Amino acid sequence: MTKAMSVAAKTKQIVKKHGNDKSGMIAVLQDIQETFNYLPKEALKAAAKAMKVPFSRVYEAATFYTAFSLKPRGKNIVKICLGTACHVRGASALQDKFERTLGIKPGETTKDNKFSLETVNCVGACALGPVVVINTDYHGQMTMKKIDKIIDNINKEGAQ
Repeated sequence: MTKAMSVAAKTKQIVKKHGNDKSGMIAVLQDIQETFNYLPKEALKAAAKAMKVPFSRVYEAATFYTAFSLKPRGKNIVKICLGTACHVRGASALQDKFERTLGIKPGETTKDNKFSLETVNCVGACALGPVVVINTDYHGQMTMKKIDKIIDNINKEGAQ
C-alpha cells in the first residue's frame, strides 16, 4: 500500500467516525491533524470525497483556521505567546532564545522533525506571562534557564 493510499484509508475512517457528514468538517480536520500532525493534501482530498463536498470547501476551512497546518510539523510544537502581557515580560527575548537553540524561525520545523516553532497572539494565561505552550503543556513565567531545561528534557525523552 502506498503512502497516499494509507493516508486516504485512514482519512476515510476518520470521516466515517464523524458520520460522513460535512457538518463535522472541523472535527474531521482536527482528527486528521492529530493523526498525521498536519493536514496532508491527500487527506484533504479524501475527506472532501468522503463528505461529498468540493475540495475547495475543505481547503478553505483548513486554511482559515490558524490551528491547522498544511506543512508537516515536528513532534513537539512550541508556541510562544506574544500577547501584550507576555510581550512586556520579555517574550521576544524568549523567542530569540528558542530560535537560536532550535535553529529555526517561527513557522519552521527542525530537520530532525523534533520541534516546530510558532508564535501566537495570546494563550489566555496572562497572569503567568511570559508563557510558552509545548504541545498541550503550559509553561508560565518562562525564563532562559527554563528553556534550556525543557529542551534538554525533551531531547532526553526522545533518546530513550
